[in-house]
Amino acid sequence: MPYAPIPMLPGPTTIHPDVLAALGRDYGSGQVDPAFLELYAETGKSLAKLMGTENSIVLMTGEGMLALWGALKSCLKAGDRVLSISTGVFGDGIADMAASIGCRVEKLSLPYNSTIDAAALQRVEEAARRIRPVMLTAVHCETPSGTLNPLAELGAVKKALGIPLLYVDAVASLGGAPVQADAWNIDLLLAGSQKCLSAPPSLSMIGVGQSAWEYMEWAAYQGYDSILPFRDVQKDGRCPYTPYWHGVAALKAAVDMLLEEGLKKAFARHERVARQCRSGLEKLGISLFPAPEAVCSPTVTAALVPKGWSWPAWQTRLREFGFVAAGSFGPMAGKVFRLGHMGMQADEALMEKALECMAKAL
Repeated sequence: MPYAPIPMLPGPTTIHPDVLAALGRDYGSGQVDPAFLELYAETGKSLAKLMGTENSIVLMTGEGMLALWGALKSCLKAGDRVLSISTGVFGDGIADMAASIGCRVEKLSLPYNSTIDAAALQRVEEAARRIRPVMLTAVHCETPSGTLNPLAELGAVKKALGIPLLYVDAVASLGGAPVQADAWNIDLLLAGSQKCLSAPPSLSMIGVGQSAWEYMEWAAYQGYDSILPFRDVQKDGRCPYTPYWHGVAALKAAVDMLLEEGLKKAFARHERVARQCRSGLEKLGISLFPAPEAVCSPTVTAALVPKGWSWPAWQTRLREFGFVAAGSFGPMAGKVFRLGHMGMQADEALMEKALECMAKAL
C-alpha cells in the first residue's frame, strides 16, 4: 500500500510490488555465497544501461548522501581545487561539503530558479582556466527547485579544458530522465535507490570512471564511505562490510521493472505526467517556481504556495484530502511546495487526483 492515498513526495517514493517481493524473503551471507556476487554483477550491468556508461558500477549500503560524501572524500585531499556550478540548494551544498574536507572551492552559484545555459558555461570556462580545478561538480535534477540541468555541454567543457573529474548528483533523475554518463564525460555519477527506482532508501549507486579510480588510489581515503575497496569485489569476492543482499535484490527488481517497460517509454511517461502537472497547476492559478527559460524536471515540480496560504496551512489542507506533497529548502522554505512524480508516482491517474484535490482545497 502507498504511504498515502495520493502520494506525491519527491522521495522516498511508493515502492514497486516487485521490490517488496524481493525484500520479503531471506537471503544468505553475501560474504560467502557466490550467488550474491552474480546478483551484484547483474545489477551493475542493468544500472549501467540506465546510466549510459561502460564504467564500473559500485553498490554501497546507505542512502544517496553516502555516495555524495564518499565520492568527494575518496577522490580529494585538503587543498585540492574544486569548481562547483550550482543552480540550487543541493549544488551549493556539495560545494560546502568539499570545503568541509579542506578543499579550496570556488562556487559558481546561479539563481535557484534557473538551469545551466550558454552564459553559465562561459563563466565555468573562465573560472576553470583561472583556478585549474581537480573536480567540477553539478547536480542533474535540483529537486528543491524542480529543475533539470543540461549536462552534455558542461561535460564537453570539462573534456576540452582537461579537468580530471566531473562529479554529478543524479539521485533524483536516474530512471526518470535520460542520463548519458560516458557521452557527457562524467567520471562520478551518483545515485540513490529511493527516487525514480521506487525502492527503499537503502543503497547508493556510483558509476566510476578510470580517472576517478586513479584519484582514489592517490587519495587513499579510509572510511565506511570509501569507494576504492569496492573496485575488487568481483575479483576477491568480498565487500568491505556485510553486503545488503536484500537491498541489492530489491534494486535489481526495480531496475528490471524499468528496463522491461523500456527506457524510452519510462522517460516519456515521466515527461507526460510532468507536463500534466505543470499545465494543471497553471490552470489553478498556481505559479511554477522555475523561471520560464529554465528546464523543468520531469521527475519533480516546484510551485509557489498559493496566494493567501502559508505552507503549513496548505500542507495541512492537502493532507485532509489524503494528498501528501513536500515543502522546499533554503530560500524557498515556506514559499515553494513540490510534487514528486517519479517512479511509481509518475502516473497520470494519480496526478489527476492530485490536481482535483488542489482545486477542492482552493
